[in-house]
Amino acid sequence: MHPKDQAMDVWGDFACFSRPEMKVERFSYPVITPSAARGIFDAIYCKPLEFRWQITRIEMLAFPSYIALRRNEVKEKVNLNAVFKWMEGKQPEPIFADATSDQAGTDQKGRTQRQTMALKRPRYRLHAEIRPWLGFENRQQGLEAQFRRRAANGKCVYQPCFGCREFPAYFELVEPDAPRVEPVPVDLHVGYMLYDVFDLSRPGRNDSKPSISVFRASVSQGVLAVPDYQSPLVLKGVREER
Repeated sequence: MHPKDQAMDVWGDFACFSRPEMKVERFSYPVITPSAARGIFDAIYCKPLEFRWQITRIEMLAFPSYIALRRNEVKEKVNLNAVFKWMEGKQPEPIFADATSDQAGTDQKGRTQRQTMALKRPRYRLHAEIRPWLGFENRQQGLEAQFRRRAANGKCVYQPCFGCREFPAYFELVEPDAPRVEPVPVDLHVGYMLYDVFDLSRPGRNDSKPSISVFRASVSQGVLAVPDYQSPLVLKGVREER
């Protein structure tokens, strides 16, 4: 059975789809990446052992507009053992953003200010297909129906976001016969864009290692056509076999 197109309108106040070449200061792509779009669908309905999402098309419903944000960020990462202690009800060791030398044990501050060039009031129409893994092909229709029920009722496993957790994304299922807003008439040559950070050729696991892939992205009349992950247009890193 050929997968059916699943479309959603997504929008928010801010978004940041960081270019990987920007190591310290964050500068967003002018349009959402396939990886971030897949994350929104995953937030609504995800069964990684049964199927994966394939983003096929991204429509820009608003012209890209940038806004400069300066944010305080902590320099350290939370220790995993501290998370386990917190889950057990024990007091974890805190990360101090601002504290006296007696509290933190050092005179250096635990935070730093970083500049972010984010998108303001982004709005997109995302198109995707459910691609069942081997052995689950007969569940195609049921998986699609379950996703549509969840999306139509505004249900999600966790709040979707636009690149950063502090930039929530809101969504609405697009019915096939519903009137639609046309994409904005804009042409953009984005260059190499991040496609995904995981290997989409096989089911993911908790211990799956990152696998970066990129592709040449061009927006034509407000539409970004996303090639299939197996397409030669998607450049992938060399995977180490174990």
